[in-house]
Amino acid sequence: MGMCLPCFGGAADDVVATPDPETRRRQLAEAAEKRQKETTYRGIKNPEAVERKKKKQEEIEKQAMSTSPSGGGGLKWQVG
Repeated sequence: MGMCLPCFGGAADDVVATPDPETRRRQLAEAAEKRQKETTYRGIKNPEAVERKKKKQEEIEKQAMSTSPSGGGGLKWQVG
């Protein structure tokens, strides 16, 4: 039979010390960010292209919002 308890010797080398709380917190935060990225881009072959497209769409919307209140480019009423 194998030795399964650390008091029987040899197994004391296998015990892993837990890292300090700050290191553990950082590791947990990195793992959470990684999981969030994976779930965000699940099923997307090229996430960089999606991000570029999203930013471009936001720029277009931003530009449209800035030009429409000035009155240029909108519909004009004509009475006649």
